[in-house]
Amino acid sequence: MVTPARFGAGGGWAERAARPLRLTAGPGAHPTPDELDALRAALLERDEPGAALARALLDDHTVTQAQIRAALADPAAPAPAPMERFLETVRVPPSWLDEALLARGAETCRAFGADADLVLAYGSLLGGYRTAAALEPLVRTGRLTGDATALRIAETTDWWRAVTAPGGLRPGAEGHRLTLHVRVMHAMVNHRLEADPGWDRAARGVPINQYDQASTLGVFSTSFLLHLRLLGVRVGRADGAAVMHLWRYVGWLLGVADRWLPRDERHGRRLLYHLLAHDPPPDGNSLALARALIEAGVPEPRDRALSLATWLLGPAALRDLGLPPRLPWYGLWRAAVNLPVTHVAGRFPGGRRRLLARAERQYRRRQAARRRTAG
Repeated sequence: MVTPARFGAGGGWAERAARPLRLTAGPGAHPTPDELDALRAALLERDEPGAALARALLDDHTVTQAQIRAALADPAAPAPAPMERFLETVRVPPSWLDEALLARGAETCRAFGADADLVLAYGSLLGGYRTAAALEPLVRTGRLTGDATALRIAETTDWWRAVTAPGGLRPGAEGHRLTLHVRVMHAMVNHRLEADPGWDRAARGVPINQYDQASTLGVFSTSFLLHLRLLGVRVGRADGAAVMHLWRYVGWLLGVADRWLPRDERHGRRLLYHLLAHDPPPDGNSLALARALIEAGVPEPRDRALSLATWLLGPAALRDLGLPPRLPWYGLWRAAVNLPVTHVAGRFPGGRRRLLARAERQYRRRQAARRRTAG
């Protein structure tokens, strides 16, 4: 096996960028030789069931996009053989799935309210742009700047809402359908890029590979919870475990291999540390995507976005992305609001119910603002 050149290309930069994760992961955070071998191999591993469906769609023409959409909307209905084979891989839940824990994780995410949106934008998405690792496929799709940025934020938020809705991950439910739709889209993009003579496999590995899929899952789960706590949001141990369980299942539905699915927060921090510590540094794609996200003005205008990003990611991360750090007043202000609301009021009887109602009001206001902007 020839390791793609991007592995370890970040050198000292990557280790410095990953240091906070190493510190939170606890003792024994450094990867073993076997774990390093697995990381290298993951750059050359794709989602094979997804790849088979993509070949059936794009090469063999034995299934159509309309048939795929219909099958995802109703997984119990008859479907062409290639789609049936794909659905068989997700029809039987993994043995570790706990439905009660899954429901608690979804409810916990909904209770985070507007802070979840802010963390997704300026922690998860912006933080993911800090390394060039997984950005080239995104750039190749043309979804880089302008209106495409706001659309991508909206689509990510809508998917997140669907995944965390009550029963949202039951077969046929919106969250389940959208998650499998994302998986199919990833497989199609990967298939096209692997066939593109301009794709540099020796440098980058498989376009959409298990390594980058695991890293993306980590920013939506592990670093998501770390960033929420920086905003003063209370995330108890049981709630944290439930959120991680939710995203472990989402990752499974997305075709992420079991060894890359975080079992709990500590395991997730260790995995994410290993991935980031061997990532390449930011490149031109990183800077363009970061600038487009900040300039989009959603979910927050530029100055608030920069202030919050400075608080969540740190000044060094913003400089890596070509963005000017700001005084972190906005993050501190939100923490000052969240500390009494989530750490005090949220603990009283009926506290979770009140937090969920507050989150729903925030969501409706944001939806109304989005419609006004679109209009």
